[in-house]
Order: sequence, then structure tokens, then C-alpha cells
Amino acid sequence: MAVPGSAVPGWVKWRKKNQQKNPKQQQQKNPPKAKRALAPAPREAHVCGRGVPGDCGQPVPAAAHGRCWPRGAPPLSFAPAPHPVPVPVPPRDAPGRSERQRIRSVPRLFPPPRPSASPRRRRCRPSLAGPCPEAAPHLAPWRPGSHPRRAAVVGRGAALRLESSAAFHSLVIRDGGRLVFADRPDGPPITLRARYILIRDGGELHIGSERCPYGSRATISLYGRAADGAAVEGFGQKFVGVGRGGVLELHGRRPRSWTLLDKTLHPGGLRHGPYSWEKRWGGRGLNIRVLDAGTARVLAAGRFDTHLRPGECRRLRAFLARQAPGAVVAAAMGDSAARSLTPGTRLLLRDRLGSGYVARLRYRQPWALVGILGGDRRSTAEDKREYHGDGTTGLAVARRDFLAYDGTRYTVTAFSGWIKGVPHSGFKVEVSKGIILHLVDEVTSWLPGDRIVVASTDYSMHQAEEFNLLPCPECKSNQVKINGSPLYLHIGEIIDGVDMRAEVGLLTRNILIQGEMEDSCYGQNQCQFFSFDTFGGHIKILRNFSSVHMSGVELKNMGQQILGSYPVHFHLAEDVDERGGYERPAYLDNLAIHHCFSRCVAIHGTHGLLVKDTIGYDTLGHCFFLEDGTEQRNTFYHNLGLLTRPGTILPSDRNEAMCLAIRSHVYGDYVPVPSTDCMAVSTFWIANPNNNLIENAAAGAQDVGIWYIFHRVPTGQSEGQYPEGQAEHTPLGVFYNNRVHSNFKAGLFIGKGVKTTRASAEDPREYLTVDNARFRPHQDADPEKPRVPAVIDGLIAFKNNDHGAWARGGDIIFRNSGFSDNGIGLTLASDGTFPTDEGSSLEVTRSIFVGESSNVGSQGGQNSYWGKGAKGEYRTLPRNKTFPIRGFQIYDGPVRMAKCTFKKFTPTGDRYSSAIGFFMKNSWQISPQNNVSQILMEKSVGLKVFFGRPGQWFGNNNNDGDKMSIFHDLDGSVTGYPDTFIGRADNYLLRHPGCLTVPRWNGVMCTGKFAQLYIQARRPENLTLSIARAAYHSHPLQLQGVNRGAPYQQYQPVVMLEQAYIIQWDGRAPEDIILYPINFNRGDWLHVALCYPREAVFQVVADIYQRRTGTVHSVKHYLAAPSRASALNGTGEQLFYFDRASGYLFVHLRAHEARKGHSYCSQQGCERIKIMAHMYPGDSWSCDPNPFAQRPAAARHPMSQRPAGPCRACGAPQLAITSTPSVKYVRIQIQSLSRADIQNHLTSAFIKKPLFDTWLPHSVLALCSLEAYTSQTDGDVSELTGVCGLWTTMWIPAACCGSWAQPSDSLTLINDTVFLFNSRGIFFVVLDACSGAVVSRRHFDTVTGENAASAITDYVQTFIKERSLVLVCSRDVADVVGSSEMSIFTRLGSAKPIVFHKEGSFAMLGYKGRAKPSWIKVLNNSGYQKAASLQHYVPLKLKEYRCPANADESLKFAFSQNHWEQISAEPAVPRD
Repeated sequence: MAVPGSAVPGWVKWRKKNQQKNPKQQQQKNPPKAKRALAPAPREAHVCGRGVPGDCGQPVPAAAHGRCWPRGAPPLSFAPAPHPVPVPVPPRDAPGRSERQRIRSVPRLFPPPRPSASPRRRRCRPSLAGPCPEAAPHLAPWRPGSHPRRAAVVGRGAALRLESSAAFHSLVIRDGGRLVFADRPDGPPITLRARYILIRDGGELHIGSERCPYGSRATISLYGRAADGAAVEGFGQKFVGVGRGGVLELHGRRPRSWTLLDKTLHPGGLRHGPYSWEKRWGGRGLNIRVLDAGTARVLAAGRFDTHLRPGECRRLRAFLARQAPGAVVAAAMGDSAARSLTPGTRLLLRDRLGSGYVARLRYRQPWALVGILGGDRRSTAEDKREYHGDGTTGLAVARRDFLAYDGTRYTVTAFSGWIKGVPHSGFKVEVSKGIILHLVDEVTSWLPGDRIVVASTDYSMHQAEEFNLLPCPECKSNQVKINGSPLYLHIGEIIDGVDMRAEVGLLTRNILIQGEMEDSCYGQNQCQFFSFDTFGGHIKILRNFSSVHMSGVELKNMGQQILGSYPVHFHLAEDVDERGGYERPAYLDNLAIHHCFSRCVAIHGTHGLLVKDTIGYDTLGHCFFLEDGTEQRNTFYHNLGLLTRPGTILPSDRNEAMCLAIRSHVYGDYVPVPSTDCMAVSTFWIANPNNNLIENAAAGAQDVGIWYIFHRVPTGQSEGQYPEGQAEHTPLGVFYNNRVHSNFKAGLFIGKGVKTTRASAEDPREYLTVDNARFRPHQDADPEKPRVPAVIDGLIAFKNNDHGAWARGGDIIFRNSGFSDNGIGLTLASDGTFPTDEGSSLEVTRSIFVGESSNVGSQGGQNSYWGKGAKGEYRTLPRNKTFPIRGFQIYDGPVRMAKCTFKKFTPTGDRYSSAIGFFMKNSWQISPQNNVSQILMEKSVGLKVFFGRPGQWFGNNNNDGDKMSIFHDLDGSVTGYPDTFIGRADNYLLRHPGCLTVPRWNGVMCTGKFAQLYIQARRPENLTLSIARAAYHSHPLQLQGVNRGAPYQQYQPVVMLEQAYIIQWDGRAPEDIILYPINFNRGDWLHVALCYPREAVFQVVADIYQRRTGTVHSVKHYLAAPSRASALNGTGEQLFYFDRASGYLFVHLRAHEARKGHSYCSQQGCERIKIMAHMYPGDSWSCDPNPFAQRPAAARHPMSQRPAGPCRACGAPQLAITSTPSVKYVRIQIQSLSRADIQNHLTSAFIKKPLFDTWLPHSVLALCSLEAYTSQTDGDVSELTGVCGLWTTMWIPAACCGSWAQPSDSLTLINDTVFLFNSRGIFFVVLDACSGAVVSRRHFDTVTGENAASAITDYVQTFIKERSLVLVCSRDVADVVGSSEMSIFTRLGSAKPIVFHKEGSFAMLGYKGRAKPSWIKVLNNSGYQKAASLQHYVPLKLKEYRCPANADESLKFAFSQNHWEQISAEPAVPRD
């Protein structure tokens, strides 16, 4: 019996009898609501094509000639060519790049395919003709209607085109059956509802294809409660499942997935934020607000009680006299203002405000006005109401729109009135008719009604905000208009050299897979932690599927707080690329996964998957997740994850409350420790290093952005798949150009592992609890083969509360990275107290560190701390107001840093902030091989190095590692003295008379040769060691030692070589002591005296210990020497001497074998001396303080008397670290001066422009005079150098100063040009936008110059060429002669003409050309405002500039052919 409504009678049979309904009831016209109670169980099966072709009336398709393909290859003829192996192509931001060329020029990501161990069988089936699956001629139309109690099966011989919405209990597609969604862009959307959809055994589900993306709207809606019905084995409930032989091809439109904000989005859409003020009682009189018309900033506010106080009129007149003409003014009557409002004041208000009503205002009459100060009535909006005795007048509302200089339209509203006897008055300033976002990329594929998310650029991930898009005919291709007002600041520019632009992601796709949800949490769904329903849908793909590709799909309300039920889950699918026999490797492309309840993409026992252009937003638990530690060769390319919240499934998913509450899998009464067992939820959880992360963004997680975690053995269902320790030794895949910010614990974390054993009495912690592990990459994951450095290239880490990045382990190299506004920028930690991976080290190079940038953030969104910054500005803060900020943190070692730049590390009254610091409360060793070189400390660094002081964060600052903190300044770029070691000030093991103490650092600078003495002590293992250098025996260092699971106590003091040391204990000496000379080169030596009871008997043995194999060789027994001198003379004999009179055992500790590189020990192994003492109970062990001959300490290695010279190669070679590394930038700084500044002895303005090339950190500077710049920079101009911050004297020529003069503050400029000015007026500096070359400079005297306005207009129109960056600054600008307003500045990007303020200041970053770039900035400040100041990183050679092909070559010509046009000043060139 045919189903009514079906276009093909006989295809479908219902087994239930007498089932007849009206066709209109069968066809669902509108998609159902998200929540709908349906019967839980199917009544009968709906079967299509149960047998051979022709079954159920099915005609044999004409296309049954078919074709053959290997299993796993595309089964349909419309499928495109196999997905290519990624190869180097032009970068994403390169000109002319198509959207499909998104893989960077990086090493080959996939190895060439190899034959499968078990080749897949080939088979034939009918093909679907044409590129679009729904157009295949053999597909039969299908309109099954709604049957929520029935199970449908699309089986053998069935090929259906779903042409209308449908609902089933379940849908199974199997045995070669095919279901294709019809694509009808003009028809109603298609919604398919089911409790689950299962595709297996050759079944296929198609919505669009790669070559023919689906153009309509399609929804798969999964419904059902957790307790409804039985689970399907292997899949669970509420799912789309792909089993063996299944095909899932979902291809929607592929809009741009996400991009970056290209212009800062301020709260309310206005630069200074929105403004709102409302008053009821207490606002009596005239309330007035004065706004800057160009920025909408409220400049002045006042209330004048002209009702009861006659003197208020005089104050009101004075207030208005101080305001600059042209400002926006808003007035609102509060209660009443008429009684004492004099006629003269009313006349003034009429004339200055353009009011037509104020002259006749009466008692309690509501009145509101918005206008232009000094304008006429045509520029004024005004309203009034009549007051009646009933106390209700309604509101008088005045509203007017204005245009800011940046093109933003805003509305100013004033209102006044009486409501139920209560006066109301107030003001609002807000953006008019939607806010336009400026984006980096073209986004014409984003449509009105779509929903986007803008990521946080502050410490709290909760500042991410969602908006709907509005129609915007005026928008350019890289602009969209949003509905709503942002609450927080979202940065859209490069700040202080680090790219902090917010990610903007599109959440809408035209194919939607969603779970239908209940209103609140219910049942056993972890409702003690979640108030909302978490039982969403999920997609699960099992091994041996035939083909799975998803692109342009939105997943919403997906995932369950159940192990294995995730939005997209590849479950034990093994190799899904060429290695697995797939001609078209599986991929996920352009997915939007949001508001989901368990992860985003889970890759479990699966290798070779490409996840690309996918967004994971507002999800629970690890987002992009590798599960068992076996997953390799997967590539995450250009994905965005943000707002990653805690979940309950794994210990590492949980927050503190969950960790303490969920104890069902611990042993006994064990109580988890949240900070170490749990609290690790991450946006990217990478459980095997052999995976590729390229151009991803982790923009906010509760704990970590990207975490490389190590499974010592495979876990879960992958147990036994690789030997113990393999993951820890596996080389890192590609890590390139990734961003991490707004994470609480760390942006990037490399280290730690998971517990791989079940809970037991020995270790009661839960399985997969966070545990310790070390990353030690070696070739072929074999520790016997050479090390393979893990390269972290192009990391951007900012606004992470704790760490920007943390890395512990073997060879790990950070390069080309930027760290800004993190609690701690970067921590490099070695492989522990005595590194297992002998010779390994960590490094950071060519990177930028910023302490407190100009991104001050905004309050709210769970930002916890708001306080004063280094310049007195209020800003958000990491961790705590008092937390000691550090740029580069040294832990263990050896670590090294080279070619790095530090900016803006300045302590405040609340907290320390240092460029270089050390791990706090450190019990472990610090290696003297830690070193730095070619470091640039900019002037804004107020504290270069800090060793801590006792207090809130440092504790007593008395742990062993605290005392032993040290690093080596190889070239003097930090200290000013080459070959210098920097240690803590109270460490007398390092000191000698030639050292220099630096009190602010709590440090000391010394030259010399330093190494470590590693001491192991047994029986007992709990003593405090006291060690002193003989020359400073009265200043011993007390070391507590470390005993963490080892059968001995261990100590590791840093020592100066070729010195004598005294070792004592706080009890009787240990029976067994082993001395290791660590970091000794061949021939290095120490004299060591150890205190023992006088009756002790000794056995002393020397040997070489191979730590990796645990073997010992070269064993030699020491003999007792007749005298101390013979034991210490270093003749090569193995001798010791015990002086029973003093109780000291003397040994000569010398390295005999060569050491290589950063190895702690020699190539033969670790040389050591073992001292075994037999002591009798009751023996006395008191020893004299110093058994060595008394000699005054000598400066064996005096500090150099000549500081290091200028370092031309110091600092990061890049001007900025950005997510678009192929784009070059020029840093622009403009500082103008007002009359008030000059009266305060600031005598000049300046324009500062470093050379454009990102590889040349030098500067070009245009100043009005040198004195003002030195005043602006606290008397130091070293910021201009771009070199090492070391200053020499520069002479200023007579053309600028009247005579050759030597400024009081010195200046060094390397390959730079300085322009000095002495005149009042306006200054232009013009750069070529393609090459960055300075092509013109001119000064205009606006005071005495004749017709300056005409001259400026002529200069801009005639002399400034197209494609020019135009920098404008002013010094004591007056009214421009010849014009009341300057419309010519609209030619440079201002949205409206400029009216200069007398005695004010003006600064502009403009562009002349056809484009209007988003970076254009205008500041036009009145005299009482702070002087106009701009700083911006401007991109060069953008596509919109339309630069010629030879723009790069033109740079050399431009610099060799500079022509400077000027009036009244000549350029000053520094003398050699």
C-alpha cells in the first residue's frame, strides 16, 4: 500500500493496517519546535528496497551500469577528485589567493600513501549522474510526512530524494540505500527529525557535494530524552551514526568561517564607550553635557540649580565660556530651573545653544535640547512639555544624530519630564542604527540574519559576545553591521608589536544538525553542576566507513555528558587518509559547533584526519580532543575555539567543584586535589605530539588554550598499541602561527601526562587523572637516536591570566613569537633536577615580550581584578592586583634566550613587574648554563631582572631554587657587561669583591666560572645542608634539599670553580654521600671539606655512572692521604684526607672527561665520588666554621671596566609578531602639543616612524624639537633607537637649535633620520603606502602664515600622491587662517571636515587614495584636553592600496632619492 503523499506509489509499505490519513496531515509544512514530546517506541518498520532492485515496485535505475571503486573511495560519480595532500601554496593573506588555497607553506603534513595492510575490496554500484547529487536522474522523489512512532529503513535498491520535511522514530540507511536531500533554494527548508539516524553497510546520506554545495536550508533534528528507549549498540541514543561501509556527505555553503577584527570595537561601538545618565529626585536645575563632536566623548558635565540659587547663573555662564565652539551640547531640565534663571542667562542660552524655548521656560516645565555649541537653531533639536498639577507630563525628548571623525554615526538624546509626580531627566549617547565591524578578510558570504561571535581580547573568556547581522548596503566587502551593542572592548589592531585582533566567527550555516532540548536539566544528567539540559545529539563515525566528509555544517545543542557522545566523534576509525586506502581522505571543513554539551571534535584512535576552518564555541569539556594518546598525523588547520567550559567526563575536564564531588572512580576515601588532579580543560587537547596545528586560535578556555599532554602508554580502548614512553619521545608535528589568549591557566602548555593505571591502594587517584610526564622528542621516538627539537613557530599569546606559555622537557624551541599582558609570558623548564634527556635544552628566540600593553581591557565578564597600571591608567590585571608580572621566567635549565625585545615591564606600588624572573617558591635546581644574548630592553622596562623578595607571592623566598637562581648574560645586552652571571644578592657562593650589587633586582652581577655540585645523601634523608665558600665562610647557604619519591635527599648548589667549599649538616652527617661534578668541563675542580664525627671511618670510591643504562664503570678506590695538602694538590691520584682534629674530610673533586654542549655529564657518563662513612652512635660532629687557611676574598674575575657597546643586532628582528606574517607593517607614533603643554615646558611635538621592514627595527623620526620628546619620555630617547637601549651623545645642528648644542639627555639613532622643528603650526609627513618610504614632509604656520588653509588644501590635493600614508601633528595650533573648517582632511579619510581648536592639539593618521582603510585615526582635542597622541601599526602593500608589482623594489629607490619639501625648517642629520 502506498503512503499518501508519496510521489512514487509502491516504493514504501507500511505494515500496520488501515493506516490512511489526509495527505496534508502527512506532509509537515513547518519545522517543529525544538522541544516536542513524542512517543518513545516505534510502532512498525518502514522499509524501502528490502531486496534486489525492483523490490517494492522500485524500477531498476537506468544508471545501473554503475562503476567500480575501492572501498573507502567516493561511491558517487558527482564526487570531486580525491582530497589532495596539503602542499606548500601561497599563504592565506597573500594577494590573489583563493579560498581553497588555505594551507600555509609548511612542511608536508602527510607522508605519501603506503599500501594498506589489508587492501579494501572493490565493488560496484549505480552512480549518481552529474555534479549535484539531488539532480541524479534515478532518484525517486520522497515526501514521507511525519511518522514519529515509526522506524524507517532505506535499503537495497532504494535511491530517494527527500523533497519535504519528515519525522520518524528512527531512520536506518543500509545495504546500498541512498537518501539525498533535495536542493530547492526557493522552496521551504527541509527538516528531518528522528531519534537517531544510522548509516551502515553501503548506506549513503547526501546533502550537497563538494562541487555542488547545498544551497537551501536543511536541518537534521535529533530528539529524545535520556531515559527514552534503548540505546543502539556502539552508538547510544540521539545520534547520527556511520558504521562499516557507510557514506556521510554533508556539504553546505562554505562561507568564510572566521576572520580577525581589523578595527577596535569599543563598548557601545564608540571609542570612549556609550554614555547613559538618568536622575529622578536630586537633579534639580539645568543638567548639561558637553561632548567632543568628533568622538562622542563626554568632555564636561554640570548641574546648575538655577531654581533656588541665583549665583548658579554666573557659574553656568563661566562653564559655557570654557567650552570650545563646535562641541555637542545636551541640556535637560531636572525638576525646575526657571525661578532664578536670569534674563541675561536665558539670552546666552538662546544664542550659544540655539534654543527657541529657553527664554520662556516656566516652573517645572520639562525641557530638553541637543545641539552644537555656538550653532544656530537649524543645528538644534529641542522639545518641551507643559507642566500640569497632576504631576504627569510625559517626557520632553530631544534627539539628534552626529557623525564622528571615524565615520561612526551616533545619537545624542536628552530627556526631561514628570511621571506620577516624580521628575525624570537624563542623557544617552549611543551608536545610531547598528554598529559596523571592520574585518581583515572579505565576508560577503555572511548574510543578514546570520549570527556571529566576537572573541574576548581580555583576561576573561566570558567577554566573548554574540550578535546578529543586519542588512548593510553601505558596507564594504570586509564589513558587516551588527544588531546590538557590545559590552566590552574588543581589540582590532596590533598593539605594542603583538597582534591582539579579536577573532570573529560565523556561527550560522545552511545545514544544521541539532539536538532538541528540554527547558532545564533533568534525571541523571549531572544536574548538580548544570542547570540546563545536556543530553544533546551526537555524530559518531566507526572504522571501515566508506566515505565521510562534512563541510559548511552547523552543529548546535550536540554532545552529551557521557563518554563517547560528542558533536563529531571519529571512534577507533584508524587511518582515514591514503594510508587507510581512502582516495579522498576524510575531513571536517567549515563547521560551526556551538552551544554544545561535550567537546567539539573528538578524534579517538584515528589518524590522518583534517579538521579545517571549524569553530568550537561555548562547549563543555576539551573542545578539539585527541583521546587515547595513539592519534597521529591529524591536522588542525585554521580552527577557532573559544569559551571552553568545564565538563564532568574526565578528571582533566573538571573544575574544582566537580573534581571534589565526583569520586566514584577513586580508591577508598581518597579526596582529589583539584589543582593537580583536575582543572585542565583545554580548547585543544593534544594527546600525541605527532599532529599538526597550523593557524588555529584558542581564544578562551577555563584552563588552557592548547595543551600537549603525554600518555606514557596508550589508554582506553587503545591500550597496548605502542610501547611505554613512546608518545613522550615522539617528535612534534608542525606547530605554526597559532594564537592563544584569554585563557586562565595558560595559553600553551607543553608537559604533564595522564595517569595510566587504575585507582588502587598504591595510587588511589582516578584513572586518567592529570599526572607528571616529560616531553623528550627523539628521532623515531627512540631515546637512543638523536634528539629532534620541537619547534613552536609563530605563537601569539596575550591576556592569559597565568602563563602565556609553559614548556617543560627536552629540546623545545620557541621562535617568532609574541607574549603580551600575561601573568607570566613564557616559562621554560628543563627535565627536572637532574635531566633524564642528557644534553637537552630549551630556547626562545626572535620574540617580543610586553608587560602591560595599551590594551587596558574592560571591566566585567568575570574579570576579577581592576587596578592602576604603570602609567596610572586603570586596567584589567592578571591573577591579582599584586601578582608579580614576569616576561620570561627561568625554571631549572639549561634554557637560553636570544634576539628578544622587552617592553613595558614597570613595577607599581602594588606589584613587581620584571622582564626576566624566576619560578617562585622553587625547591629545584637552577642551571648556570641558563643564558641570554642580543636582548633589547626598551626604555619602558623599569625592572629588567628580579629575584623576588619575601612577601605574598614569594613566601619567605628561601627555597633552594630561590637562593640558587642564576643566568649568564653572554654579551652584556641585559647588564651592560659582557660575560656576566647574575645571581641573587645574598648568594655568597657566587660572590667575590669584583661583583656589582643591583639592589632593585635583589641581585648581584659577577664574572667567573660557575658549575653545580650535585649531592645525594642517604641514611638519613632529611637533613639540612649548609654550604659555604671558604672565602665567605661566615655566609653559609642553607639548603633543604629535595626528596620526592627518591630513596635519597638531593641538593644542587651552584658553585664557583677552582674554589674551596665547606659542607656541614644540621645533624650527624649521612652515612652515604655521592658528589657529582655537574656542568664541569675537563680539568675543572673544587676542594670540598665535609664535616663528620671524629671517629668516622671512610671508604671513598670514584666511578662513572651511565644513567640511561644504570651501569657503572671506571671504578677506582681512593686511598687515605698522609696530609691535606697531598689530598688536594690535584696530581691525579685518588686520595682523601680526614683531619680528626677538625672533623673534616677533604677531597679534590675534578672532572677528567670531556663534556659536550648542554650535557650535565661527560660523554662517558657522570663522574662521581661516593663517600661511605662508618660512624658510631653518640659521636660528636661539631666542626669549626672554616678548616681552610684564612685568606681575604680576591676578585679573581673582576667586572669589566668597559661596558658593552651599542648592540646593533639586539632585539627581535620583526617590528611586530602577527597572524599575517607575510604583511609588513610600519609603526607610527604621533604626539602633538597644545598651548598648555608648552606652558608646562613641553616644547615640541613629534612624529615617529621606524623603518617599515619587519626585519629592520630601526626608526625614522620627525620632531618639532628634541626637548619636547625628551620631556615626553622622561628625559630618555632610547626608545627611538631600535638597538640595545645603550645611549651615546648626539649633536643637534644649528639649523634647528640656533647653534650646535648637546642636549642634556643623549640619543643614539642607528641608520635613522631625525627632523627637528621649532615652529608652531601643523606638520605633515608622507609615506608611500606600498614601500613605506618617506616621500615628503612639510610644515604650515597657522598663526602668521598667509592663507594657511589654502596652502594645506593645495598641498594635499596636488603634492600628496595617491597611495600615501599621511601623518599629521600639531604644535600650539591656532585658528587656521583662511577657513573655519578644513574639508580637505576628508580627502585623507576623515568622515567630516576638521575645525581646529584654538590652543588645542591635532593628530591624524590618514590615507590618500581610493580606499578608506580601517586604520585611519583622527584626534582633534581642545586646549584643556590631554594633547593628541596616536600610535598604530599600519600594514603596507595591502590589496586595497592597489600597489604596483614593483613596490618592494621601489623602496630602495625611495630611500636613495628622498626629496623633502618644507617650509621654515630643514632636516637635521646626525653627525657621525
